[in-house]
Amino acid sequence: MKTLNIAVIGVPSDFGQNRRGVDMGPSALRYAGAIERLENLGHHVEDLGDLHIDKKFHNQIHPTLKNVDGVVDISKRLAGEVNAIVKKGMFPVVLGGDHSIAIGTLAGLAENYENLGVIWYDAHADMNTEETSPSGNIHGMPLAVAMGYGAKVLTAIQGDFPKVKPENVVLIGARSIDEGEKQFIREHGIQVYTMHDVDRLGMTAVMQEAIIHLEGQHVDGVHLSLDLDGIDPLYTPGVGTPVPGGLSYRESHLAMEMLQDSNLITSLELVEVNPILDERNRTAEVAVTLLGSLMGEQLV
Repeated sequence: MKTLNIAVIGVPSDFGQNRRGVDMGPSALRYAGAIERLENLGHHVEDLGDLHIDKKFHNQIHPTLKNVDGVVDISKRLAGEVNAIVKKGMFPVVLGGDHSIAIGTLAGLAENYENLGVIWYDAHADMNTEETSPSGNIHGMPLAVAMGYGAKVLTAIQGDFPKVKPENVVLIGARSIDEGEKQFIREHGIQVYTMHDVDRLGMTAVMQEAIIHLEGQHVDGVHLSLDLDGIDPLYTPGVGTPVPGGLSYRESHLAMEMLQDSNLITSLELVEVNPILDERNRTAEVAVTLLGSLMGEQLV
């Protein structure tokens, strides 16, 4: 296993959705031992603390983009931090926070890669725009934004260009996809493995295909965006938008182990851990065990 220089940054933002508590996600992940887990694997870890969240942006009234000014503010600052981390030759680990923070993460990464790949481990597609979103919650939009679709105030963060190509995106674990997102996926030919595919093919085959697909695209980096609601709520009850019938604990560990073996992953974010909805910090603890598997922990 390669020893990495890792920079951890927390983003205690809940601007992207309307269930409070996800802003405590970074604290829950640290309490569950995220930093110690990485250090025990021999990695050099620098914890940069949390980005400051300006509460003045809460409860902003906007019909189709809720709390948009708050999302833009935190995304710009996170993009700058992630860009600086990568330029130092370090591996960024971002602790959320709701999934809208991925707008900033991907914007910061895009300044350092010509052909970035993304694995979106999630129950949801997060490919809505303000025109297709049923709720106006921006945590359902970050992947569309990263591909250059949606409100310009979001797509233009760190430059008005797509941060990732549709053909470089792989979605794993999807089981709650809005109608507008289904059309978007079909139109852009995005590689999606729903729970039907996982059940039919098995997790080993899904991960092998995903890895082969990204290698075939000649990506120069791969970002793993791991939403804890991708896993079945039996294992991760502390998420804001749980969807039954998800990936199992063991399937998720296998996915992380295979990604570790592939040497493809160059950055990571863990999102949507909500301690208020959790049971004795179970969800954060699952997230940290998955972090361990991704970063080199082995059973034997």
